[in-house]
Amino acid sequence: MPGSTNGSLHGSTHGSTHGSTRTMGALTVGGLVVVTAYTVALGSNGWLWFGWVVLGLLTLAMVVTQS
Repeated sequence: MPGSTNGSLHGSTHGSTHGSTRTMGALTVGGLVVVTAYTVALGSNGWLWFGWVVLGLLTLAMVVTQS
């Protein structure tokens, strides 16, 4: 019985991780659109670009560690 529960939890966790990675990817792309629109409309803001780069690196790290 404990073996089946462990397998069930592992499968659930793996699916959740994959969904989280997709969500992070979507947020990264959406963030790029928002930061680009802000830059076009109001001028460049280094902190926004820095935040987007950090978000991109976190997303990349999630993709690499998922494999």
